[in-house]
Amino acid sequence: MSATAETATDIRPFHVDTPEEELAELRRRIAATRLPTGELVADRSQGVQLATIQELARYWETDYDWRKAEAKLNALPQFTTEIDGVDIHFIHVKSSHENALPLIMTHGWPGSVMEMIDSVGPLTDPTAHGGSAEDAFHLVLPSLPGYGFSGEPVEVGWDLGRTARAWAELMRRLGYTRYVAQGGDVGAGVTDAMGRQAPEGLIGIHTNLLVPALSGTMPTDTDEERAAAAQIATFGQSGNGYFVEMATRPQTIGYALLDSPVALAAWMLDHDTDAYYKIARAFVDGRPSGNLTRDNVLDNITAYWLTGTGASAARSYWEAYGPDAPAAGRQPLPPPPIPVGFTTFPGEIWRTPRSWAEASYPNLIYFNETGAATSPPGKSRSSSQPRCGQLSDHCVDRRVRAARTKRCAPLAACLRSVLRSLANRCLRAVYTATARLGQCSAMTPDGGLRYVRVVGFGQRGCGGCGVVFDRPTRGRGVRVTPKMPPISSKLRRRRPSSRRRTWHPIAHIARVADGA
Repeated sequence: MSATAETATDIRPFHVDTPEEELAELRRRIAATRLPTGELVADRSQGVQLATIQELARYWETDYDWRKAEAKLNALPQFTTEIDGVDIHFIHVKSSHENALPLIMTHGWPGSVMEMIDSVGPLTDPTAHGGSAEDAFHLVLPSLPGYGFSGEPVEVGWDLGRTARAWAELMRRLGYTRYVAQGGDVGAGVTDAMGRQAPEGLIGIHTNLLVPALSGTMPTDTDEERAAAAQIATFGQSGNGYFVEMATRPQTIGYALLDSPVALAAWMLDHDTDAYYKIARAFVDGRPSGNLTRDNVLDNITAYWLTGTGASAARSYWEAYGPDAPAAGRQPLPPPPIPVGFTTFPGEIWRTPRSWAEASYPNLIYFNETGAATSPPGKSRSSSQPRCGQLSDHCVDRRVRAARTKRCAPLAACLRSVLRSLANRCLRAVYTATARLGQCSAMTPDGGLRYVRVVGFGQRGCGGCGVVFDRPTRGRGVRVTPKMPPISSKLRRRRPSSRRRTWHPIAHIARVADGA
């Protein structure tokens, strides 16, 4: 105990040091697991398959090394601070670049800050990964209340809005008077709430899950909208077992999650079809998808086990979506009055149409649909008519924005700048904060991230991120060719200057908010 008394608002350094006895107990419990008989179907329609769990348990007990994950965590500056009665754990990495933009990035379930570690370098020091200093961020990665190394709430009422207010207080304590926020899954709900509350200093948000689609009826006028509605309906019929259980009976499932590590692993794997099959291939076939390696998957699950937060994390669904929670039935706040950006990725539970994002967020200034041709800001792929109002403010190219016209700039002019954002798309963790989407071949063989640079126009591209990766270039990332039809032979021959700024969506949100 120090001579100076600590106050509730103090920010305290944090270090992970797991006793060896706890790791031995984990291995003992894995070995003592009583498994059920195998499923009677050839797919996952009955749940997590026996072969997947058997191989996961074998690797977890005999080959996995938590100390490597612990070392990665302790290599980063970690802290805790008490906010509204709960100790909040967070990673805080300040960029060495002048004028770096503060960014608070929130994970979801079944996620944690473990999944965001590989994004720290490219976000805080982009020049070391082939990027521009103008894309640098001061990065804040908090653990949600009841998750990971944060404390458990001891009273009801910790809904998305309360967590959003806690995040605003955290950024205030860190001295940030101008910042942006990003979130996926549960983190998208927190970030959406932050945008609606619009606390002082928050100048823009970006999410990759359309929160309003979870609680409201969305239009179904186009084929794209009907397809998304059908995907949500399928999820409600056969894919939301975990959602219903945690939103209505989190305590019941909590007993299994705290008693059996294998039960915890199975529960966390059974989230969605796309992620499940990628994880299953990593364990059963030894074929990881991007960052979904066996070690990365188990880093996340082991963090839940060692902190004993399976039940408390499940309660967050009860607070946010449960019919008996204090927040149930409340009308949402008006849409965010600040700029909003949104990205939809392949492999998600549903593919959000741009029209849904625009209807949910009138201040939408950026929409990114990976695996498809990019729509320039202010112009929908489904219509050739530009949007009205502040359209010129949404154009990416500064020369276009300087014109301040009320009509959209020529498509080719917008595309030249929009294509530069492809480099940022390949850093999946920047937007999703989930390793399960880290499937792009921009990943290094050991699961690390490379920064990529757009070098020209082209015809080919992978279905995941829309770019073709040619070869590494020493000190300059990976050369890529965007998947985009050529506009003209003149544009096709032109290559961006190496000194031209790589455009970043979140940084663009900040520039628009500042009227740049």
